[in-house]
Amino acid sequence: MLNEIVVKKAATHNLKGIDVRLPRNRLIVVTGPSGSGKSSLAFDTLFAEGQRRYIECMSAYARQYLEMMEKPEVEAIEGISPAISIDQKTVSANPRSTVGTVTETYDLLRLLFARAGRPHCPDCGREVHSQTPSEIVGRVLETAGRGRVKVLAPVIKGRKGESHRLFDRLRRKGYLRVRVDGEFRDLEEEIVLARTKAHTAEVLVDDLRLSASSKRRLEEAVDRALELGEGEVLLLRPDGRETYYSRRLLCPVCGRGLPDLEPRHFSFNSPYGACPRCHGLGHATATNEWGEVELTEEVCPACGGARLKPESLAVRVGGKNIDEMSRLPPGHLAGLIRTLEFPPALEAVVSKIRKEILARLEVMGELGLSYLELARTTRSLSGGEAQRVRLAAQIGARLRGILYVLDEPTIGLHQRDNGRLIALLRRIRDDGNTVLVVEHDEQTIRAADFILDLGPGAGEQGGRIVAQGPLPAILGSPESLTAKYLRGDLKVPLPSSRRAPQGWIVVRGAREHNLREIDARIPLGCMTAVTGVSGSGKSTLVYDILFRSLQNSLLDARLRAGAHTAVEGAEAIDKVISVDQKPIGRTPRSNPATYTGLFADLRQLFSRTQEAQIRGYGPGRFSFNVAGGRCEECQGAGLRRVEMHFLPDVFVTCDRCRGLRYNKETLAVRYKGRSIADFLSMTVEEAFELLKAHPQIKRKLAALRRVGLGYIRLGQPAPSLSGGEAQRVKLTKELGRRSSSRTLYLLDEPTTGLHFDDVRKLLELLAELVKRGNTVVAIEHNLEVIRYCDYIIDLGPEGGEEGGRIVAAGSPEEVAAAEGSHTAEYLRRVLPGTASGA
Repeated sequence: MLNEIVVKKAATHNLKGIDVRLPRNRLIVVTGPSGSGKSSLAFDTLFAEGQRRYIECMSAYARQYLEMMEKPEVEAIEGISPAISIDQKTVSANPRSTVGTVTETYDLLRLLFARAGRPHCPDCGREVHSQTPSEIVGRVLETAGRGRVKVLAPVIKGRKGESHRLFDRLRRKGYLRVRVDGEFRDLEEEIVLARTKAHTAEVLVDDLRLSASSKRRLEEAVDRALELGEGEVLLLRPDGRETYYSRRLLCPVCGRGLPDLEPRHFSFNSPYGACPRCHGLGHATATNEWGEVELTEEVCPACGGARLKPESLAVRVGGKNIDEMSRLPPGHLAGLIRTLEFPPALEAVVSKIRKEILARLEVMGELGLSYLELARTTRSLSGGEAQRVRLAAQIGARLRGILYVLDEPTIGLHQRDNGRLIALLRRIRDDGNTVLVVEHDEQTIRAADFILDLGPGAGEQGGRIVAQGPLPAILGSPESLTAKYLRGDLKVPLPSSRRAPQGWIVVRGAREHNLREIDARIPLGCMTAVTGVSGSGKSTLVYDILFRSLQNSLLDARLRAGAHTAVEGAEAIDKVISVDQKPIGRTPRSNPATYTGLFADLRQLFSRTQEAQIRGYGPGRFSFNVAGGRCEECQGAGLRRVEMHFLPDVFVTCDRCRGLRYNKETLAVRYKGRSIADFLSMTVEEAFELLKAHPQIKRKLAALRRVGLGYIRLGQPAPSLSGGEAQRVKLTKELGRRSSSRTLYLLDEPTTGLHFDDVRKLLELLAELVKRGNTVVAIEHNLEVIRYCDYIIDLGPEGGEEGGRIVAAGSPEEVAAAEGSHTAEYLRRVLPGTASGA
């Protein structure tokens, strides 16, 4: 096997036909300025090809269910392995996806409850035991009176397949009728079942009227049904009521029969376990303005948000049901699992399950996720949290010979936890895998076995190899911008002085989630960093309490603010703006130009050209979202979807417009020799040079350049932007507005995806906002940003139940001198004049 991954002439996006040789089974970091081509190489070239080759080995039938990436623009790739991508955009928005399901820890808990759970009656709470055939007959005679009953034996329970052989076998045994998916069918007729759907089937054993004389017949029918149904029997009355009996489980007081425990009875994604009222979602649903069903904040009254049937929630291990276990912090859950005691015969079965659960919980702790309970939905996670949850699942899978491609796994991690993350990446490497990480974090770069530095700039100025090799080779490069920061030749400068507060906003008695009745003071007219380890309560304080409370008081909104006593000083600001990392649009039709308002200005500009005025075209003619100027063949999408049976659907470029989205009459209108489609395909840098004579457009393009987004294309689909890019597009929308003051800006890790040099540019831009009289509050882990701020609120000392307190507050110099703060420990290393500072 090759010891290297060899890439020849890679030209995806802005890559300039580069040749790369990467060592296999090593920890490799790809770094460089934002937009230099890192993701194009790591994800769109290496991952795309590794995944494509692996999927092409599968059958055509299997491939139809898998989404394949486009073949990268590259001459050849040798020595590549099957690839797994762990990035920030692959987190599921499905409300059924939880931390427990993604890490597979919940699957192991389901197995534990199925094998070692002690069932209780959901009605009276008594522990339920098994029943003998004679007890079942006595129970039927006692409860069913003198009416008719059908005795059925369950033979298929939620299983996929056609089941021809089973029906033939039953026919040969003399049975005449079977109930399939709730409908009675004659076994003599041909019963055709959909192979890909789950089915249920019960064979009719007898249909009799109950009386003293029919007791013997009932006993025989129950015996035969228990034999056919493997210990289970179903009685159906004429009014449609069904009663389930098991040779194993029945409440002696209530007469409630319970099924044999299986893992699926504890799954909220299965009809066997899901609450019938909310279908396993835990919340009530409503229809939104787009006609889509979405969750509300109203908890399901039937299951109380636990998602499962009462029968499933009545099964206990160690005195707790599976929902109660899923809501424990991982550290507490691990402690409970360790102390569980079982009879010797059961311990042999449980010990393996216990070992796997504890291993996954340990990995979550090492990844700084010890505050995330298993019941937490993945759509409530930040990009960094979601990526590390998926990483925990991969470590638990223990695969070998894989190429792992990660996108900034340190996002959202405090410096204290970075070392643990690096140790885990090395563990994956040592298991015989290649780990390729796109990263800007200095600690991770220095820990790599091999570094590939791309650049020298962004967009068209990037896409080349500036330096490559182990750390000493990078440090010795005179051209590398990354090396200049690593050597200390360049630094993010400190402000000459700290700004004095122009007033204060005070959050009193904050107690939402894990916050401990804290009073947080935020200086006005300053830049404030809210710091602390993951799970210490930063987002709860800034977004759940401060942002929502101010929205309610300033705009008369009706948001549910987190629990707190009061927010004082709100009269000193006019508005509050949240600049988070959520996508800027729901569909590919949304892009940076539409979001920032640039597209409206651009359409206005085209409508004023001589050609447009001669033809009578207004600004609407240049929109690809409405009829008139767009290509009607693809309705302005530029692509057409072709369904391929037994193969993945193919998106092909529209024949009529050749992917340009507009009809030829619209494309005939030109400004400076370019059509509207040409401008949408330009990068911000390219468009700036052509449009800088127009003040309004220039201001918006300049703002995009200043936040390090000069490389993105104006028409780039919104879903393709990373969380950090989406946040900076939102920030430019605010910067593009006319000068304002008395605004509070709330940012969530604004340095996500930024190179050292781009962090410097961002800080200059935020300083400008503050200079205008505004206030900036940023949740941040980047030490360069933290030391640049005027004020710090450090939460902790740990995450989850061990957090939620203000450990230190004040200027960076004051916080650096604090005891018991993890942030202070690292701040001292980068702050001049402190004990460890330069």
